[in-house]
Amino acid sequence: MNPYALLRHSLTALTAICALCGCGFAQGGAMSPYQNERDGVSAGGKWVQFQSEDKMSGAKRVRFELLAENYFREDPQYKPRIELFCENGKLKLADFNPGVRLPRPNRPGFWGQPQLEVEVRIDDYHSSKGWNWVRGHFLSMDKGTTRGLMGAQLVRIALPTRSGREIAEFSPSGLDVGEVHRACDLTPKKPSKE
Repeated sequence: MNPYALLRHSLTALTAICALCGCGFAQGGAMSPYQNERDGVSAGGKWVQFQSEDKMSGAKRVRFELLAENYFREDPQYKPRIELFCENGKLKLADFNPGVRLPRPNRPGFWGQPQLEVEVRIDDYHSSKGWNWVRGHFLSMDKGTTRGLMGAQLVRIALPTRSGREIAEFSPSGLDVGEVHRACDLTPKKPSKE
């Protein structure tokens, strides 16, 4: 076979493989930013699921991520996100990462831990929450809000930032709640107005 023809066929095959990989990620996957974590697959709707295993303990870890529909003024390159971290079938942490430096905490929690007060809207439910402030980078969400957003169509989180009040807008519908139940032992629950 002619060497040029072989090269042309190889390049054609390589292009087809790259195109298929790109289509796979376009269907809801994402590359993981963390070492030893598999690239993400769709978990339904706009959610992405990542899996990993702790090399020492063998613990199975699953992370669900939902990106906001919008950016904050402070960093138009990074969308706010909600992440659920699960280990060995249990929810370990649910956090809201706004992608910007948070202001100082504005209230103490029950045990004196620093918290930042946020406003949360889940469909037609509105509430103020005190979420634990973690090193000025993200907020640890309460379990009630986490369960509420699992079955919601619309979630808004308003918080103070260094450049003023910002609102992160999420569309969490479509999440495979069966997969979240298997990975985190967590089920959706509509927030009550009580």
